[in-house]
Amino acid sequence: MSWFVYLLECNDGSIYTGIATDVEKRYAAHCMGKGARYTKSHPPTQILAVFEHENRSAASKAEYAIKQLTAQKKRALCQQEMTEQL
Repeated sequence: MSWFVYLLECNDGSIYTGIATDVEKRYAAHCMGKGARYTKSHPPTQILAVFEHENRSAASKAEYAIKQLTAQKKRALCQQEMTEQL
């Protein structure tokens, strides 16, 4: 089963990073205030990027690495992902 690292833009402009096996379902939970403590007080407005990984361990390691980035670098990573998908 694939795991995904996803980045969400929140209503205050901040970026939330998480992992899930079903990003759309997890995003819906975040939007309903049931996803994570952070997104309860910073509701998400859109999915910025999704990165697929072969297992939970790889996704967790990638999530940690992304969380170490500045917001500017996270946005650049999302922009790069969007460009590669086109």
